[in-house]
Amino acid sequence: MSDARAAILGTLRRTRDAHPVTPPPSDFTPLAEKQWPPEERLPRIRRMMEAVHTEFLDATEADWPAVVTDFLTRAGAANLLYAPGTADGAKLANAQSPSPPRGEGRGEGDAPQPRTSPQDLSATPNTDAVAPPHPNPLPGGERGNVASGLTLIPYDRPIEDFKQQMFEGIDAGLTGTLGAIADTGSLILWPSAAEPRLLSLVPHIHVALLRADALYDSFWQAMRDQRWADAMPTNALLISGPSKTADIEQTLAYGVHGPKRLVVVIVR
Repeated sequence: MSDARAAILGTLRRTRDAHPVTPPPSDFTPLAEKQWPPEERLPRIRRMMEAVHTEFLDATEADWPAVVTDFLTRAGAANLLYAPGTADGAKLANAQSPSPPRGEGRGEGDAPQPRTSPQDLSATPNTDAVAPPHPNPLPGGERGNVASGLTLIPYDRPIEDFKQQMFEGIDAGLTGTLGAIADTGSLILWPSAAEPRLLSLVPHIHVALLRADALYDSFWQAMRDQRWADAMPTNALLISGPSKTADIEQTLAYGVHGPKRLVVVIVR
């Protein structure tokens, strides 16, 4: 460090210590007052997100895997990248596997999979390391299930092992969400080792599952109710629509540096 820089920093530190600043008490009243009736939250979220080209599908806990695969097949997608280490990923894979003999495996009456809490997700570092490998190999080194012309590819390898395929050969990625915010019309994503952030940032089509009972008035309410202060990931994502950018002439373009389409599946 140069003598001049050291002198400047030393002066700043002495001044800071000589005149400590007491931060004013936090007042979250304006944020707490941002409220909508429960029945208005979802219509507001949908209206705001559709205004920026987000697409919506409706499904139930029982049929959302079929809704997703049918939509992507009609959209011309050849494959879907998913997180096999999550409850949603396991449900998707099981829905596309051969049905077990009567009396074995999961039945139609099984209870819905519980959502993972922020505290559960934060127990593992937010890296692009992934869950153990999926046992079903595909020709050419790919792994996954094939159903209705759509290949399911598990994100079960470090990104270094299939970076080229990720950026050049993946059509769609599936993620869960921690809910949505009525104030801004945004999805909340909490990337983890089991569901890496690249699932939502790279594929041309991002399919996000939104449970209809996980809606919040504001970002502040979501952080409070989910107790974000207890533990935070290295990053959390708020997504309001497909990737978009504008040039100096303010011409808006979609899909330039991320997903070209955002498809929200409302699961009731």
